[in-house]
Amino acid sequence: MILCCGEALIDMIAAPTVSGEQGFVPHSGGAIFNTAIALGRLGVPTGMLTGLSTDMFGTQLAEALQTSHVDTSHVIRSDRPTTLAFVQLQDGQARYNFVDENTAGRMLRPDDMPDQLPAVSALYFGGISLACEPCADAYASLLQRHGSERAVMLDPNIRPGFIKDQTRYRTRLNAMIAQADIVKVSDEDLDWIIPGPESLNEKVPLLLQAGPAVVIVTRGSEGASGYLADGSETSVSVKAVQVVDTVGAGDTFNAGVLAELDRSGHLTKAGLRAMKPADLNAALTLGAEVAAITVSRAGANPPWAHEL
Repeated sequence: MILCCGEALIDMIAAPTVSGEQGFVPHSGGAIFNTAIALGRLGVPTGMLTGLSTDMFGTQLAEALQTSHVDTSHVIRSDRPTTLAFVQLQDGQARYNFVDENTAGRMLRPDDMPDQLPAVSALYFGGISLACEPCADAYASLLQRHGSERAVMLDPNIRPGFIKDQTRYRTRLNAMIAQADIVKVSDEDLDWIIPGPESLNEKVPLLLQAGPAVVIVTRGSEGASGYLADGSETSVSVKAVQVVDTVGAGDTFNAGVLAELDRSGHLTKAGLRAMKPADLNAALTLGAEVAAITVSRAGANPPWAHEL
């Protein structure tokens, strides 16, 4: 199965109350959680490794994973609180304010990571769990321990506001990029990872030289492009839909990519190195299709396979 490693949290999304004042409704979320949910709904064998609280929100998250057929045997439970992300939507774009001190997810340490992953064929990392310590070091150690034998996808989803020590973060992220087989970045992520005046097309080869077999760059409404280590590339456009909000769009896109690569047999280290542009295009196409469904409805609500 694909093991999604990273944060699961509660999105507190602003909504009017019956009195007319603004309140917040708790929705299950988190970048890695959303990808795991989307993969499970697409029928891909999927598990999640994260820290969940035993509080009411942690129970909500665990139940949501199980409802979407995500294996929870690698979930680490504790009595620490759940991470909360207060979300306000402005023109359909999400703005976040996180409450994350001393939480069940953030306080994971390298010693908490499993020694064996016998049923896991691929690993997926990303999100704020790569920026917040000590869990960032825990996931880096998990990749170091288990990534050499499995396909690895990484989406850093960089949020500069979470980065307390930029040098330490860059060092850890660069090491993880070097161990990853697929690195997915937004155009903004790429400019942060490789600062400078060079164009996107000049920066992508530099990222490929760091070690990945595949680099995927998303450009919002302009679609997504995929690049292979041999220099070939392919692109897909965004499907035109009525956008309700963009919460979970990128996370669902990643799930679509992983689902198609798994279905086609390319989700191995050797398989990714042997891919042709048409194979990558098929993965990007499914990613765009499932993301389009997600943005057409409120919140991070990925589609089930029968909805495609």
